[in-house]
Formats: sequence, C-alpha cells, structure tokens
Amino acid sequence: MSGQFSNFINEVSIQAKMENIWGFTCRSWENCNQDTIQSFLSQCMEYNIDPQYCMSWVEQHREEIPNWQEVSETSLGWVNEHTSTGSAISISEQSLS
Repeated sequence: MSGQFSNFINEVSIQAKMENIWGFTCRSWENCNQDTIQSFLSQCMEYNIDPQYCMSWVEQHREEIPNWQEVSETSLGWVNEHTSTGSAISISEQSLS
C-alpha cells in the first residue's frame, strides 16, 4: 500500500505544480487565450510536467474558456510540435531548475 500512497502523493504534487503554473501564466479560465495557453504549456514542460496531461486538465474546463476552439487548436499544435518527435527534452536546458 505504501507504493500506491507515494504514487498518490506524487500525483497531487504534480497537480499542485500545474495549478501554480496556471496561476502565473493564465491566471483564470476567462484569461486563457492562444498566447497564455502556450506560455502555460511551455512552463509545464520546463517543470517536467507532461503537456498532454496539462491539456487534459485544461480541457475539463473548456466551457469556462472563451474562444475554446482557437485555444484548443493552438494547444494541440503546440503539443504536437513539442512532443510528437519523441525526442527527449534537452537535459542541459533543465539543469538550472
């Protein structure tokens, strides 16, 4: 059971980090637009949080986001551009964090 508990704690901390990043980049669902969503996804990636996981969370709130269609298309394009090659994120870029 301790392994399951540590997985739960890790997931909670990822969720908390992601929500903090959201607070700094988008600030609110109403303020989520094509620019802020890209900033949010970039920051998530910098903190080693899977951007696809982050977008799944954002998508749960799509009813609260103005221009969801444009935001969704922008985020899908960003995720595809930054994750579809399967290449690892450069470790040297993250060694300072």
